[in-house]
Amino acid sequence: MRAERLARTYLAVPAHRDRLVRSAAASEADAVFLDLEDAVPAGEKEAALAAAAAAIEGLDWGRKTLAVRLNAIDSPTLAAETARLGPLGRLDAVILPKAERPADVVALARRLGGTRTAPLEIELLIETALGLVNVDALAAADPAVSALHLGVGDLAASLGARTVEIGLSPSGYRHVGAADEGHPVTPLDLFAYPMMRLLVAARAFGLRAIDGPCGAFRDPVATRGAAAKAAAMGFDGKQVIHPSQIAATRDAFVPSEAELASARAVVAALEEAERDGKGAATVDGRMVDAANLRMIRRLLRLADPAA
Repeated sequence: MRAERLARTYLAVPAHRDRLVRSAAASEADAVFLDLEDAVPAGEKEAALAAAAAAIEGLDWGRKTLAVRLNAIDSPTLAAETARLGPLGRLDAVILPKAERPADVVALARRLGGTRTAPLEIELLIETALGLVNVDALAAADPAVSALHLGVGDLAASLGARTVEIGLSPSGYRHVGAADEGHPVTPLDLFAYPMMRLLVAARAFGLRAIDGPCGAFRDPVATRGAAAKAAAMGFDGKQVIHPSQIAATRDAFVPSEAELASARAVVAALEEAERDGKGAATVDGRMVDAANLRMIRRLLRLADPAA
């Protein structure tokens, strides 16, 4: 995987909203992206670009990963955005929205190449049916690609899903069995397949995987649940759209004390087994071996990223 960057909480903020940008810089988010795309009205694009550049250069971002979401590859503003932002040394990455074709990623990388000495990473927002179909090729398109984000709102629109809730499944999407056979009505998850599809591509090519936001930012249950799902699957982080979501989302990606105690018990058991010339051990009635150890190493890194 790429050099470790904390991205448990990836806060989105409109680049032209100075108060919100300053709040994002002072927040406890691991990463921030200044948005030039959907959150910025067409008439404010030029001002948003200038504001983004000023904020990148003028604010204290601490150790945060700092990115800018560009406009789409066919946008008339893209050339100005790459020219203005590319040389800024504090900028870690640009996010390309509606990534669909590998050739577009290569073209963007070439456009950004040579604008600075330190490489500028490219993170891809997969948010259309075509982008999801091509996600493997997109992940491998260029060495500058470092992360894949799932764009849950636009993906739902691309699929024609009957929902207006960003990141939540349509209320009518359920498995319904025959009532006289006693089958329960079970909610289904519209995003389970896209999330796993993107996660597999990210892992196959050593990239970070970032889940899309939960739009119901005033609903702490939805926020926690959506973050817990992404963390359990193995995502590196999740976009958030409001500072109130940061703590709950971050906590979902930090292993609990019970998880860590169990992990340490497995490590101790395997170390003892190795001393006895064995490749496996039994812990609480479960057989554990080297595969468990590989899973545990990631869990321990999540608990202590500096380790």
